[in-house]
Amino acid sequence: MLKKELRLKKKSAFTATYRVKNSIYKGGVTLFAGLKKKNTNPTLAGFVVSKKTHKRAVKRNRLKRLMRESYRLLLKENAVGNSQDYMSLIFVGHEKAIGKSFEVMKKNIKYLLEELK
Repeated sequence: MLKKELRLKKKSAFTATYRVKNSIYKGGVTLFAGLKKKNTNPTLAGFVVSKKTHKRAVKRNRLKRLMRESYRLLLKENAVGNSQDYMSLIFVGHEKAIGKSFEVMKKNIKYLLEELK
């Protein structure tokens, strides 16, 4: 489980991150990156799967868990590329990502993090 101090929680933080319009898409997951950091605070991460993606909460929550765990393990391995230069990250799951295995999800998340400039 991702530590509480590394989670993006406030609606205003989500809105500010979306407003930057810095996004990348791969395999059913979109990554939105916020502004570049000016201080040493940790990068906050949020995970979103809308109700339009799938009507069953079980499917939506599973997709969020897969994305969250993939990100946590990549953080632990220090394989997150330049993503730690940003204030916040938001991972948005789409319908195409539902039903994918953990390994595929981890590979997609790693690709997204490495592609950030």
